[in-house]
Amino acid sequence: MSEKVQDAPANKPDRPSAETQTPRWNVMVVGKGGREHALVWKLKQSPRVGRLFCAPGNAGTADEGATNVAISALDKDQLARLCLKERIDLVVIGPEEPLAAGLSDHLRSKGIRVFGPSAAAAQIEASKVFAKELMRSAYVPTAEFQVFDHPEPARVYIETRDYPVVVKADGLAAGKGVIVCRNASEAIRAVRRIMTEEEFGASAGRRIVVERKLEGEELSVLAIVSGRTLVMLPPCQDHKPVYDGDQGPNTGGMGAYCPAPQATPELMQEIERHIFVPTVHALKRGHRSFQGVLYAGLMLTNQGPRVLEFNCRFGDPETQPLMMRLQSDLLSLLYAAAEGELSHWHEAIRFDPRPAVCVVLCSGGYPGKYETGKVIHGVAEAEALPDVKVFHAGTRRDEQGRLVTDGGRVLAVTALGEDFRAARERVYEAVRKIHFPGMHYRTDIGLRALSAVTGNSSSHR
Repeated sequence: MSEKVQDAPANKPDRPSAETQTPRWNVMVVGKGGREHALVWKLKQSPRVGRLFCAPGNAGTADEGATNVAISALDKDQLARLCLKERIDLVVIGPEEPLAAGLSDHLRSKGIRVFGPSAAAAQIEASKVFAKELMRSAYVPTAEFQVFDHPEPARVYIETRDYPVVVKADGLAAGKGVIVCRNASEAIRAVRRIMTEEEFGASAGRRIVVERKLEGEELSVLAIVSGRTLVMLPPCQDHKPVYDGDQGPNTGGMGAYCPAPQATPELMQEIERHIFVPTVHALKRGHRSFQGVLYAGLMLTNQGPRVLEFNCRFGDPETQPLMMRLQSDLLSLLYAAAEGELSHWHEAIRFDPRPAVCVVLCSGGYPGKYETGKVIHGVAEAEALPDVKVFHAGTRRDEQGRLVTDGGRVLAVTALGEDFRAARERVYEAVRKIHFPGMHYRTDIGLRALSAVTGNSSSHR
């Protein structure tokens, strides 16, 4: 079942009367990145939110009034104890690692309501081999591929291909375990990096997927899922490589925009019908019923949309422009999904019709080695601009109360505009007000949206 997505007038979310503000639900968001700040920011706007916690959170989540708790997202026992002590009504898990490690299962075993898939369902992201084999069995369109558990057969296979390939570590690698190769020598080197040198960890590189490189335009499509019920969200486009023009190594994401004009309503219906529905049904048949966010990273090829990968959670940085545009009550939506009542969600999800563009500001050296503790200036000046929100990712307050860097991706500056040109101008106006030593970012986020109608933009993966 799918719900309609509706653009609402460009205004602030209505605040309901006092009678509609009950019951109040205490909420815990797990994670510490820009995605979690965006979720906290939007959940805080709900008329139903009671106390709001974030574990461990960052400087931005604290600024929203959430109580940051110094507990790792992987510390299942401590998180469960805190939820029981603080009478948490809903836990929203942001990152993929605790989902794959079974945090949802552990909390549910204690009677705690969770928005996020089980460890079994999270395998759709935690194992690229599992995801590709699931797609093959469910006839979900994806690239031709082979799985290898030893480098030598992989080398032989690569050398017999007459087309470029992509080499992927099987396990989680913080968004960096996918290596797009231009030729066979680069692909063989990628196999060595993953399997022999264990660049992304011994576990992640135990097996690899070698797949045909697809050509076209990339697209990120997310859906709220509960069992067999889907609520599709507006399409986004992420920018993975670190440099302008999609050059350089992959990152966790350098920016995103929403909605992606490349995805027409007809294309979105095709994606729902031929990708999301069979995938959700295949998971359920395999006793891995999915509840949470299912994220499809797609390539729009000449033969139609093809799945590059699935994720089992909100994307980062796609969540930032999505939350910037969302006008419906996020808390009520996630609560209904967690309760298994998403099929009773009859209202259309409302979004601001204006597009949003998000630009990620990174530490010097990212996605390689980088230093932390650099003082950040200009966030307040950037947020003083109309329709701008600066979401914190890798930030903290030092002993003197100064805002400092605490990660590779530091801030996600997000802006709305009447059209993509206006949104881009506004977001980069805000970006120019912020500075810290070594700061770098892409200057071409959203250009594809401007050129979508000409068909001049393409990418390869």
